[in-house]
This record gives sequence, structure tokens and C-alpha cells, in this order.
Amino acid sequence: MYLKLGSVLIILLSLFGCGQPVASGELEKVGLLVTETIDEKVWGTKGYKGLLKIQSELNVDVYYKEGMNDEAGIREAIEEFHNNGVNLIFGHGSEFANYFNEISSEYPDIHFVVFNGEANGENVTSLNFDSNAMGFFGGMVAGEMTKTNKVAVLAAFEWQPEVDGFFEGAYYQNENVEVDIQYVQDWNNTDIALTLLDQMIEDGVDIVYVAGDGYNIAVIEKLKEEGLYAIGFVSDQSDLGKGTVLTSTVQHVDTLYEVVAKEFDNGKLENGELFYDFKDGVISLGTFSPLVDEEFKSTVMESIEEYKETGLLPNQL
Repeated sequence: MYLKLGSVLIILLSLFGCGQPVASGELEKVGLLVTETIDEKVWGTKGYKGLLKIQSELNVDVYYKEGMNDEAGIREAIEEFHNNGVNLIFGHGSEFANYFNEISSEYPDIHFVVFNGEANGENVTSLNFDSNAMGFFGGMVAGEMTKTNKVAVLAAFEWQPEVDGFFEGAYYQNENVEVDIQYVQDWNNTDIALTLLDQMIEDGVDIVYVAGDGYNIAVIEKLKEEGLYAIGFVSDQSDLGKGTVLTSTVQHVDTLYEVVAKEFDNGKLENGELFYDFKDGVISLGTFSPLVDEEFKSTVMESIEEYKETGLLPNQL
């Protein structure tokens, strides 16, 4: 039974079943902090699924706490986790990096994990998707499928490696393509994203790589209304419309969380900044739309396999 009291309640997930793998090393209990909620359709849900995987595969108690948006709340949550015996904490986003770097020395018996941020301290690790390649393969699909030779990236921030990757992939596949790149400067601001999308549509763009997890569902729905196309982001978003979502660049956060928990349990989780890619099984392309030609789909998948083996993208061979 789950009892929710907004952002202040720490929640323990009950364990069921027997005969499951059990953490036999350093891992004791696991905590997850999210800035919004675990019900957030893309990013928040990914973190929660990762927590459930850890619970299922390692048979340990896991906790989560929502609405973690300020230092006081985060400090309180960490202290609660600590009192409950948690020794591995995931901060589900780059927002937690500064907090964890500052707080980590006060809890030397806890290992802190964040996404896409600097990691300072012996017990802080930053997980980074090496996402240039996923953007490249998404760009190949857009370059192949565009009818107007105008495609776009609607990203959150300039630092996202998938943005450059998409541009390179689209141009590799179609040297006549124009790539419009716009930034929302926020993961979640749907209003700004839709305003930028309106301008893209007016300019003749027919495919948009919606590289922001908080607003991409609304953008994809608008593209569907307009009879245009999308490349999904973070999750396989084919369920939003196989006639709209040509494919998705998928980051398997849940799988990565499980990998990290097992590494920690085995005493092998390194501090600092770690990078993961297709070869690690945590990035893939999602379901292809039936609109994508089977021969071209095979070409893309073969290129991905070659990239896994060589580390080289098609434009580097």
C-alpha cells in the first residue's frame, strides 16, 4: 500500500517473491530523489522503473522521494535515507550535482549518483549517456524521410551532444537537408517549445527531433495534428502514433540504474564521470514507423552494429 503525502514522505517499496538474486556485497538499500514526480511520463517514470529493477534483481529495500527542488528538502531526504540504512542514492537529473558534491563529504558511507553533471568527491559518480551517436542515427532517419528537405531539432540546452549528432547524421544521409536548431532552455517549458514549433512549421520543417523530455509529448501531439513527423526522445514514443513517430532515440535509464547498482554491490562503481553508449546496452533506437522503408531500416541497424564494434559512425568510416 502506498500512502502519498506530497513531497515530504519517504516511501518504501514492499518486496515480494522469493528465490531472487540478492545483493551480497556492499549494497544495502537504495534511494531515489526526483525533482518532479515518478508519474512524469518520460523522465520521472524512467527513474522509478530503474528503482523497481534494482528491487527485483537485487532484492533490497528501495525508497524514493518526490518534489526535490531545493537544498533544504534534499538535505532532509538524504538524512532520512541515511537513517533508514540507504547507502546508494540516485539523484535523477543534473540538478542534483551541486547538492551532492557539497553534501557527500558529510555522508562518507553513502555513494551519490547523478546524471550529466560534474562529480567531485570519492563517493560521487556522474552518469552520462554518450548520446552523440544516438542523435546521429536519428538524424539519418530524418534525412532519409524528409519531403521538404527541412528538418529541425527542438532541444532543451546547447550542451546536449545529440544535437550535433542529429545534424551530422541528417547531413550524412541527405546533403541537401537544412537543419534548424532551437533551444527551449528548459526541460519542461511546453509553452516555449510549442511557440518554437509553430515557427518551424511555418518555415516548412516536416520532421522534428524533440530532444526534451518534459515537453516532447505535447510537441509530438501537435506534429500529429499537423500531419508532420517526429523523432522521439528518451523513451520509445511510437505509442504516440506510428504514423507520426518515425523512430525514437531511447536511453534505457532503468537498465543503467540496475547496472550501476550491481557495480556498486560488487565494489566496482567508480567515482567521477562515467559514459555509456550503444555498446553498453543502455542506448538504442526505438520502434520504427511502418513508413520507414525496410531496406533503409536494415541499413541503419547494420550501421549501429558496426558502430558498436568499431566506435566509428558512418561518416567516420
